Amino acid sequence: MDTMPMTELAARTTIWAYLAYLSASVGLTVWVAHTLHKNGRIFLIDSFLGNELLADSVNRLLVVGFYLINVGFVSLALKYGLKPQNTVEGIEFFSTKMGLVLLVLGGMHFFNLYVFATMRRRAMLRYQRPPVQPDAILALKRT
Repeated sequence: MDTMPMTELAARTTIWAYLAYLSASVGLTVWVAHTLHKNGRIFLIDSFLGNELLADSVNRLLVVGFYLINVGFVSLALKYGLKPQNTVEGIEFFSTKMGLVLLVLGGMHFFNLYVFATMRRRAMLRYQRPPVQPDAILALKRT
């Protein structure tokens, strides 16, 4: 049995839950940002029609924005919710907070994919050849 008063035990549980949450969420943010930066380059080059300098520049800017938004969200989310008083509540706190971080990371990822897919589609339309008439219509005009 633990001899610490409950308030001190609760404070330690809260601190450890916070530290675990901050470490895991910042680590996850860094890993996701690195993965997106590394693997997103090809997608961005294609989206910018082969302009590698522009794609690399946008890729770096996206990583900076990604860090700012996610670390800001992680920091703000720390304050909200119940403070864990025991180990079970600490695990539930950690799970809930990490779930929110994962949903935000996933939402940002799909939003970025949507934006760049839309940009790519528009860019590709500009460089498409104009439509041609089918051969059957041309044959009718010749007669």
